[in-house]
Amino acid sequence: MHISITGLKPKGIWGYIKFWILAIPSFGEAKSAKGNLYSAVKKINGYQCTLSAWESREAMLVFMKNGVHLKAMKAFHSIATGKTYGFESDTIPNWEEAYSLLETKGKNY
Repeated sequence: MHISITGLKPKGIWGYIKFWILAIPSFGEAKSAKGNLYSAVKKINGYQCTLSAWESREAMLVFMKNGVHLKAMKAFHSIATGKTYGFESDTIPNWEEAYSLLETKGKNY
């Protein structure tokens, strides 16, 4: 399965508001997206983090490039900073493992 970890920190009050306007419906779409096996959110060290597991990387990419998530990606640089990390695994990491991977291997945006 493909694991995707994201940690975002909204920029200022307007970034925070716009972030949540996009994040809440995007998370809802992720949970019901074809190929999604697991989706969770958690605030860690000031970052709004998501952890999701997908049947395949391709299923995750279909979700990522459509709907509210696509709008969020287009607005990202104006509303937040953060990191993402994706990898293949037989198990879903716990939050401690996921955040450690994000910190050490994540791509900065």
